Amino acid sequence: MYAVFAEASVSVVAQAAPDAGLKSIAQLSARVAYTFMCLTLCWGVLTATGWIRRLGERKALRSGHMSLAMLTLSFAVVHALCFLFLSSNAWKFTQLVIPLMPGTFARHTMGIVALELMLAIAITASLHRWTAYRRWLWLHRMAYPAVGLGAVHSFFGAIANGHLSVLWLAGITLFVPVVTLTTLRFLPGRVLERIGLVEERV
Repeated sequence: MYAVFAEASVSVVAQAAPDAGLKSIAQLSARVAYTFMCLTLCWGVLTATGWIRRLGERKALRSGHMSLAMLTLSFAVVHALCFLFLSSNAWKFTQLVIPLMPGTFARHTMGIVALELMLAIAITASLHRWTAYRRWLWLHRMAYPAVGLGAVHSFFGAIANGHLSVLWLAGITLFVPVVTLTTLRFLPGRVLERIGLVEERV
């Protein structure tokens, strides 16, 4: 009886050890992806509006935006793939790519939709020369709801993991510029002129 119990305990510990490492990688990659996601959107808005054109040429600024976007996608994909390799309660590939699958929660659906939107935006960005500008612009602006979904996914993920009390300040610090720049991005030009963010055209 003792031998069976000891063997079962060793089996549980052996399964828990790699799962703990994978979960740590998933958490770390999620936090890095969130950071780069916020930086990508902020840099994209500043590049599109020309508010940082003094820092370099437009082509170089766009390249920086694309580099941040690729880093976001890379860490987000690593975060998602970690769930495929868990020893216990491993996800199926369909659960990672199809929203609202059985066994998933609303926060998972938000993360899946956010990642798939970002991947679609990245693919269409590479096909910019062969697509109509208005269609490309419409798809590119889907990055705003994608970032919103990603932020909500991160928020509820931190609550589920019990890390919100540790991460809330950093999360808000990164997200406030996102909200601010997104709001300014869609304000009418007259309002921006009044508050002095753009020069009035004479």
